[in-house]
Amino acid sequence: MKQIGLVAIGRNEGSRLRKCLIEAIRQVAWVVYVDSGSTDGSLELARSIGADTVELDLSIPFTAARARNEGFARLLQLVPDIEFVQFVDGDCEIVDGWIDRAESELAAKPDVAAVCGRRRERYPEASIYNQLCDIEWDTPVGESKACGGDFMIRAWAFQQVEGFNPALIAGEEPEMCVRLRQKGWKILRLDAEMTMHDAQMTSFAQWWKRAQRAGYAYAEGSWMHGSKPDRHWVKETRSAWLWGLVLPALALAMALPTEGWSLLLLSGYPLATYRIYNYYLKHRDITTKDAAIYAVSCVLAKFPHLQGQIQFHQRRLLGQQSKLIEYKTTNSINSAS
Repeated sequence: MKQIGLVAIGRNEGSRLRKCLIEAIRQVAWVVYVDSGSTDGSLELARSIGADTVELDLSIPFTAARARNEGFARLLQLVPDIEFVQFVDGDCEIVDGWIDRAESELAAKPDVAAVCGRRRERYPEASIYNQLCDIEWDTPVGESKACGGDFMIRAWAFQQVEGFNPALIAGEEPEMCVRLRQKGWKILRLDAEMTMHDAQMTSFAQWWKRAQRAGYAYAEGSWMHGSKPDRHWVKETRSAWLWGLVLPALALAMALPTEGWSLLLLSGYPLATYRIYNYYLKHRDITTKDAAIYAVSCVLAKFPHLQGQIQFHQRRLLGQQSKLIEYKTTNSINSAS
């Protein structure tokens, strides 16, 4: 049996954290919870359940990347010969069978650094925004360029690339995967249930903030690794500028000279929406309603994506420190589970 540890990170996750840690401790021998300045009693809860805890220094900016790095370092202190580490966000619950499946895949494939599976939204029917998350996470299985926040990784591979970049406020997992692939490692997405996620995203403002954060990550990722051969998030970055700024600006600026004909450029939005809708109907197991909702969200997201990119470059040019873009609301420890 391989030595397996787990690192969970969170900030004011409340009852979601309780579910996460109870399930983690039931399945994994060594569990470390890293807290990023919670004010809802998360640290006390984690300790009462039996998790080892790390409280991040308040004087250093919080990032999920930094939290995961410190959790991994703590695991090494507890178990110096740890072989595999499962990372999980505090709003997620590990599904039965995932740990064994992930371990067996890593043990059988020495060229694979990390494996991930299917993350599902626990309450997709609660809001259209939760539903969009569930659709977003249904990605193709097989060799992948990246993983999300939940995955199991070979400890040696994590150490070889020095873990996550602690300065990144978003997109830290794909960025680390770029560096892993540069070292010759592979990333696999398995056809297996992995985690249940509880987004509790109920408003358009939350959805917009989440998309804005993604845009920030696209800009920063392409700035760091946009050259060949990786071209990391270059396509996503250019797409946001095209659909979020260039196309509407050109259509409006040329409206008078072309006697309004330039406004036909705006027909590109419904055409792009239909193209995405048609693709998902053909290539994913999805209903027509869900495909339509997701297609509309993909096109609409170009605008908050652009906002996030502008925010990144503004801070970069002014030499300002990156700040978290948060969309979640605090979930009380004592709330119903």
